Amino acid sequence: MKNNITALIDFFYPPFRKFIPIQTFRYLACGGSNTLLDIFVYFISYNFILHKQNFVWGPLVISPYIMAFIMSFAVSFPTGFFLMRNVVFHDSNLHGRVQLFRYFLLVVVCIFINYVSLKVLVENFHIYPTIAKIITTFIVVCFSYLTQRNYTFKVKEGAEKGSSL
Repeated sequence: MKNNITALIDFFYPPFRKFIPIQTFRYLACGGSNTLLDIFVYFISYNFILHKQNFVWGPLVISPYIMAFIMSFAVSFPTGFFLMRNVVFHDSNLHGRVQLFRYFLLVVVCIFINYVSLKVLVENFHIYPTIAKIITTFIVVCFSYLTQRNYTFKVKEGAEKGSSL
C-alpha cells in the first residue's frame, strides 16, 4: 500500500520539481490529505453520528464538538503517522515505537501552538478568525515539517534502520 501511495504522489511531482524537493512535496501531499480526512471525519461525526448532541458516557458528558474532535483524531493520528513514517520519512532508522512516541508529542505541541496562536491573533491582535487560522496553519505546518524531519523521523548517520538511539 505504501508503494502505491508513494507512486501516486510521485506521479504529480514533476511540475513541482524546480520549486521543492520530493520529500517536501510528499509531506504536503500526505499532510494535506490527512488534514482533509480529519476535517471530513469531524464533519461526519459532529453532524451525522453525534447529531450535534452531547455524548454521554456514564457520568461523563462531552460536548459534540469535542467528541467529534476526539473521533477525528482517532482516525487522523494513525493515518498521519503511517503516511509520515512510510511515505515521507521512510528512510528514518529509529524504532517505530520511538517514532510513534515522538509523533504523538509533536501532535500535542501542534495542538497547543494552534490554540495559543489562534487565541493571541484573534483576541490580542484582533485578526479575523479565518485569517488567523491561515497564519496559524502556516506556522504549524512549517514547525511540524522541520520537527518531523529533524527529530521524529530523523536519520541517524551510520545506524541501520530500526536501531536504537
